[in-house]
Amino acid sequence: MSLQQGYILSTSVPQKKRVIDFSQELFEFLFPVVENEKNYGIKHKRKQESLRNSLLEILFAFGKTYQLNEEKIATSFFEELENCKASLLEDAQAMLQFDPAAKSIEEVVLTYPGFQAIAAYRVANILYRLDVPLIPRIISEFAHTSTGIDIHPGASIGVPFMIDHGTGVVIGETTVIGKNVKVYQGVTFGALAVKKEEAETKRHPTIEDNVIVYANSTILGGKTIIGRDSIIGGNCFIVDSVPAMSIAYHQPIITVKNKKDFTEPLNWVI
Repeated sequence: MSLQQGYILSTSVPQKKRVIDFSQELFEFLFPVVENEKNYGIKHKRKQESLRNSLLEILFAFGKTYQLNEEKIATSFFEELENCKASLLEDAQAMLQFDPAAKSIEEVVLTYPGFQAIAAYRVANILYRLDVPLIPRIISEFAHTSTGIDIHPGASIGVPFMIDHGTGVVIGETTVIGKNVKVYQGVTFGALAVKKEEAETKRHPTIEDNVIVYANSTILGGKTIIGRDSIIGGNCFIVDSVPAMSIAYHQPIITVKNKKDFTEPLNWVI
């Protein structure tokens, strides 16, 4: 069948909605809102078993196309989940300490899009490292749709990691981010060029420990390293490495005049 006639997806791929539902139930499992703690341990265990079965059903949808060991993947995934939750709690605690607008861990976990995007990334990254196809991207792209933050599940991100506000943040597949890094809205960690032949190479930058990258800055290239304890100011465009303990900033020229003395008309075109 030609593309002009229409393209039908193979039945050996998981249903997108089932993967999204699984990821949302998993978030609620990791951070449950519990009214009555009595018998919570039993309910928690039952919920984990239910989620494991859901993951197995999703994996089985691939059939023999990818030759997956579904049982081994599900076991490994849930073995890593406790460490994943511990990492996410560190992320949330760092956001609480860093952001003066944050009043509680609960506020960060339930309302911060930056935290929700990081949570989706950390879950998807487990599956990515287990060589599970497609599912990690469905999870990360659902988070992208709901938060405006695009983190590829293949990126390597240390703990803790903070995204403040977050809309428009892009983190590419081979990005390496150290510990205690803070990123603001509109930041891009991208490749210098989009070339299919470079798919297996490191295309995205390395951001070392304790770096702050302010809003709308773009850092490109697989050989670009932002050294530890550096600050990247807003609206910077960086394609070369920055030494440790540096401050990089862009300084635009802003002219301020008295409105009464300004005779040239301002024409705004939308």
